[in-house]
Amino acid sequence: MTGNINLIKKYFPRLTDLQVRQFGDLQQLYSDWNEKINVISRRDIGYLYERHVLHSLSVSKIVRFRPGSDILDIGTGGGFPGIPLAILFPQTKFTLADSVKKKIGVVKSITQSLQLKNVVPLAVRAENVPGYYDFVTCRAVARLSILFNWAQKKIKKRSRHSIANGMLCLKGGDIKNEADELNVPCRIYDLSDFFQEPFFETKKLVHVRM
Repeated sequence: MTGNINLIKKYFPRLTDLQVRQFGDLQQLYSDWNEKINVISRRDIGYLYERHVLHSLSVSKIVRFRPGSDILDIGTGGGFPGIPLAILFPQTKFTLADSVKKKIGVVKSITQSLQLKNVVPLAVRAENVPGYYDFVTCRAVARLSILFNWAQKKIKKRSRHSIANGMLCLKGGDIKNEADELNVPCRIYDLSDFFQEPFFETKKLVHVRM
């Protein structure tokens, strides 16, 4: 096992006591659920804070979600990146959607255990999610072109953030071909610019403007 709550505190030193407790509870909560269903890869559960929590929080290095904003996390699985971001931004509303009901059951249980009031879990396919959002987040769900087709009708027109409304996609490896398929403005960020751990050397965050 490597990494713990201290890894999160290293990059986010201004967390409140409540946020520290909530982040600290994630290891046991996900370990318990992983004994029941495969929420996280068995080989990854010992790297939860590095490969899942910190990876999710990398979105905040690109944009700070404003209070009252609406964020949609599609293909959230067990709640990534949505749950860590909801802890970090308690005044932002997060809708976490996944078509697999068992995984949304895990999301509901964990958010209840953490007493997160700003999370709405939905067992629904991405294209059927209701409402409009400032940003759509996702992590290794599908190709950018497919994600764009899902998300483009869900984005609010008026932007209130430092970057334009759109998609924030966590990806790995060489994604130039995926980005070229879009034919819309996008920017690729190297997460190694923000985090020192070797895990992030090949990790990217793609902001697609809409």
